[in-house]
Amino acid sequence: MPDDARAPLPFQVDLRGVVDLLSRHIYSGPRVYLRELLQNGRDAVAARRSEDPAAPSGALLITPHVAGSPDGADSPFRFQDNGIGLTRDEAAELLATVGRSSKRGDLDELQRGDYLGRFGIGLLSCFMVADTITVRSRSARGGPAIEWIGHTDGTFTIRELDEQTTAARPIGSEVLLEPRLDGPLHDGGLLGHGAVLGLATSFGRYLDLDVDVVDPTTATPTRVNVEPVFRTPATTPREELLAFGEELLGTRPFDAVEIVVPGTDTRGTAFVLPSPPPPGARQASRVYLGGMLLSEQVDDLLPDWAFFVRCIVDTTGLRPTASREQLVQDDALEFTREAIGSALRRWILDLARQRPHRLQEFIGVHQLGIKAIAAHDVDLATAVVRWLPIETSAGTMTIDEHLSQAGVIRYTATRDEFRQIASVVDPASPIVNGGYVYDQEILERLPSLIEGVRVERVTVADELDNLEPPHLDDLAATTALEDRASRVLDEVECRVSVRRYRPDDLAALYVADPSVLRRLERHRAAAVAPGIWSQVVGAVDSFLAEAKPDDGDATTAARLCLNWNAALVRRLATLDDDLVFERSIQLLYVQALLAGHRPLEARDRRMLDAAMTDLIGLSVGLDDKELR
Repeated sequence: MPDDARAPLPFQVDLRGVVDLLSRHIYSGPRVYLRELLQNGRDAVAARRSEDPAAPSGALLITPHVAGSPDGADSPFRFQDNGIGLTRDEAAELLATVGRSSKRGDLDELQRGDYLGRFGIGLLSCFMVADTITVRSRSARGGPAIEWIGHTDGTFTIRELDEQTTAARPIGSEVLLEPRLDGPLHDGGLLGHGAVLGLATSFGRYLDLDVDVVDPTTATPTRVNVEPVFRTPATTPREELLAFGEELLGTRPFDAVEIVVPGTDTRGTAFVLPSPPPPGARQASRVYLGGMLLSEQVDDLLPDWAFFVRCIVDTTGLRPTASREQLVQDDALEFTREAIGSALRRWILDLARQRPHRLQEFIGVHQLGIKAIAAHDVDLATAVVRWLPIETSAGTMTIDEHLSQAGVIRYTATRDEFRQIASVVDPASPIVNGGYVYDQEILERLPSLIEGVRVERVTVADELDNLEPPHLDDLAATTALEDRASRVLDEVECRVSVRRYRPDDLAALYVADPSVLRRLERHRAAAVAPGIWSQVVGAVDSFLAEAKPDDGDATTAARLCLNWNAALVRRLATLDDDLVFERSIQLLYVQALLAGHRPLEARDRRMLDAAMTDLIGLSVGLDDKELR
């Protein structure tokens, strides 16, 4: 061939800019160079098989770099495949023009092409770890073998090899890399044996062809491939599958669920976590594309509610992004996500039908996830709703246990309302805390899920009105006590009612409906907000007050409910000492606030400090004049 055929030719690309693009914006780091080589080798083998079914079994051989001299050039890194190979024209076109645009869309379009279209991008990733790349290849389609050499200065040479050299070369390609020896991307270590063996095992562990890494000290190849047991959970011995899950999770999984999505050729296993994940956590999935590791942190494969499993799948029908580290958000991914959700629902339904005790164990660990599904899935809710745990005034129990004790389910809409009244409701008619996530939705759907069940929402005002009033003989004393105590608590906008309830030693109960609590929260916000924001909150409160003026209804204010069964309250009704009476009422008010898990405002704290100081003064012998 003419001598000028070996003259350096420029890449049709700003190579340094492309390497920077790859390392900073496309790939997560230089370690992906080996993944790209493995992918190219696998695609080359697949291309050869598609043209020649009688071609030899696919094989990839990797010989790590050994620093035989200061610049390491004596023993470069070598990657060999027995795939379809490249002709001179293919090498010149694909290895010289790829990457001509830095737009992600263009790169992504190349990713969707055939093997040859992807080859160039993968090869350029090697410039993140090498100063020089040499490709020698012999095409299965015939023609002379070629040698292509690219440099980081943006030039390359390409030549056809003579007939003797071509005949001596096997069909396929080899890539030689000379490590980078300086600069911020000095990664010669990534081409050494330890790093290469680790990367090859991580990325190519489940490839459907032989992948061998040569130990340079013994010239012995090590096979990194193993059978992907997660692809066939139905036929894999259970103990072997759970052992694999333990390796994946770091702890033995609760169970394993088979995932099969024929529409996108996706197969794998969802491992059920043995303990609840942190609140709000989403489980990342490990995804392989045709046996090649895409990522261990794919976030969008599972439905949002499926945070109780970690999935590992292999697929050929889902599309990777340009970085080949996440999946493209398209209809295929949405279809696969829904199919995985359906598989998880079927597993839960099978537990309900065949292993109800196991279902109870699962719900005990992952009740929030199950409630999330049951709140919107009728079939699943019907199967599992009886085993869902709920908090009641009689303790935590399942819905089925609660129904066996009470014919109707009475619930509060918020945890705050539940805390206020749980201690005084009739034990024969307990209430349910519907304030937890999904609980109210599930409780309201119970009549359609379980025949004969009645559900009632209760409010603080309703329950207070249901408390037993004092006897008529005590009406005058209790009315006077209410008026006198309400005047004491005027400054904190709290009215006093007297009722009879159990337990007798609970002297006072602070109750307020949600609208009152919201108003108190606005007051608290206005007190702590700086400058103009305090005025804004105050203006909102004034507007709401004008829109719904106080009509004298006691429910427009918080209430302190005193227990006439308590000896302390009956004694207060006859107390003549105004100072002791005031301070006692104030302390009962603060005590009831704290018992109801209500935060103290500044005026509440001032009241507490004054009451405690005066009562201590009285106990040490100070008179009213000294205290006032």
